[in-house]
Amino acid sequence: MNQNAEYSAVNDAVRGQFFRRVWQMTTPYWRSEEKGKAWTLLIAVIALSLFSVAISVWINSWYKDFYNALQEKDSAAFWQLILYFCGIAAVAILGAVYRLYLTQMLTIRWRAWLTEQHFARWLNDKNYYRLEQGGYTDNPDQRISEDLNSFTTNTLSLGLGLLRTVVSLVSFSIILWGVSGSIEVFGYTIPGYMFWCALVYAVVGSWLTHLIGRRLIGLNNNQQRFEADLRFSMVRVRENAESIALYNGEPNENRRLSGRFGLVWHNFWDIMRVSKRLTFFTSGYSQIAIIFPFMVAAPRYFAGKIQLGELMQINSAFGNVQENFSWFISAYADLAAWRATCDRLLSFRQAMSDNEERAPAIDVQAQGDALKVRHLGLDLADGRHLLSNADMTVEPGERVMLSGRSGSGKSTLLRAMGHLWPTGHGRILLPATRYLFLPQKPYLPIGTLRDALSYPQPGATYPQERYAQVLETCRLTHLVTRLDEANHWQRMLSPGEQQRLAFARALLYAPHWLYMDEATSAMDEEDEASLYQALIDQLPGLSIVSVGHRSSLKRFHPRHVRIENGQLLERTVTA
Repeated sequence: MNQNAEYSAVNDAVRGQFFRRVWQMTTPYWRSEEKGKAWTLLIAVIALSLFSVAISVWINSWYKDFYNALQEKDSAAFWQLILYFCGIAAVAILGAVYRLYLTQMLTIRWRAWLTEQHFARWLNDKNYYRLEQGGYTDNPDQRISEDLNSFTTNTLSLGLGLLRTVVSLVSFSIILWGVSGSIEVFGYTIPGYMFWCALVYAVVGSWLTHLIGRRLIGLNNNQQRFEADLRFSMVRVRENAESIALYNGEPNENRRLSGRFGLVWHNFWDIMRVSKRLTFFTSGYSQIAIIFPFMVAAPRYFAGKIQLGELMQINSAFGNVQENFSWFISAYADLAAWRATCDRLLSFRQAMSDNEERAPAIDVQAQGDALKVRHLGLDLADGRHLLSNADMTVEPGERVMLSGRSGSGKSTLLRAMGHLWPTGHGRILLPATRYLFLPQKPYLPIGTLRDALSYPQPGATYPQERYAQVLETCRLTHLVTRLDEANHWQRMLSPGEQQRLAFARALLYAPHWLYMDEATSAMDEEDEASLYQALIDQLPGLSIVSVGHRSSLKRFHPRHVRIENGQLLERTVTA
């Protein structure tokens, strides 16, 4: 399944239950071990948000007195009200600063908790591997790093904004109802008519905003995905720079990157067109809203029923009520981005859930002290069979070499032993003891050489002398003085050096069972022989299962198993 089809299929599965799934993603933090601090911060932020509404109501009342003082040319009252406003402003600034500060504090704490949860889940059950192998390639790294940041920030921003809007709406609706008076239309008296004008104005505006801007949800979703795909493609160029350079593949990569950017370009132009239409409408809506209350209230002012101060109070109250009713309009772009972020996170979480709930096709368990393969079948995703009802037993201390034609299933058999192969049937009983896998391409984390050498254990696990010993044994003496140097070792070292480093790692770890998949393919035969002999000499009793092609490996493996036509064919090899 390609990326777009996978993404669409997962999205379809969650679309009808959007709000329930968002709720399930949102609420665990507020019930977690962090709940005490989380609720304290949330209550403080809510209180400060409500306080900002009280400040707005306070200023609305000030408007009436201030403009009445101007109309009456009352100098003493004017300066008194100026000082009064300075006090209100100082309190408002203090509240705004701490509301922002505490909101940011809550946001980063929530993001940290969610990030740790998603790290654990992504790395658990080998999700990070199986999602890639299963065709879900929609940038899990972006889901965790960027989308969780956007989700926490926008959820708090929109949630608190909606709460503040509701409280403000109630407060100013009461004020507006009280000061707007009534109007007679076609013989009917309409009380609080300014309130109803604000309501109708906002409802019509919200409906038109949604009609104009609803495409932004899907477009924002696509934009994030296309941008992430472009970044990933550029990272691939960096990771494979030498191979691309030797192939002179620059024109091909240029076309590939340009194609990725083309998707970004065309989608962004779609966003621009929709945003332009939406901005035309919302800007016009906002500008008309400035004069609309004056136009509606002017007849009562010119008839002498209200003073200038009351007119300005009506204008302020109307503006607040209209603005609160129009929250959906002003927040529409943010809501569209939030919805797109939630869709991406939900699809990522759904893909992980599907993987976690999928029963393993091959029963792999740690049991006993021997490796036992029973009635094992290995299938490819397209239904082809690699192995059919294979049986094999490897006793402790044995050294077995697996060989066969390319694509016969040698490496796949090792993946099945490592809980990585999803299709097939049968049972594998792994020895319940210390083991290590050495893949053909070793993984060397970015950091100190000591950390890369001891992986997956911490760098402080072994003393300095032991690191030096295994490096010298594996013909890496020139690296002994660089143990504490931090670098990108997978780029710094040649493939052969990387494989020798993996052997040094095995000597450090001292497993009882060692599974190797073409682990010496980048070495010459002299290094290969030296390292195999070091394993045998320094780790007595070590059980080895090796995948390899070279005939030079046979002398280190008394037992030889060849995969042919879906069967395991065994023979004993004499030195």
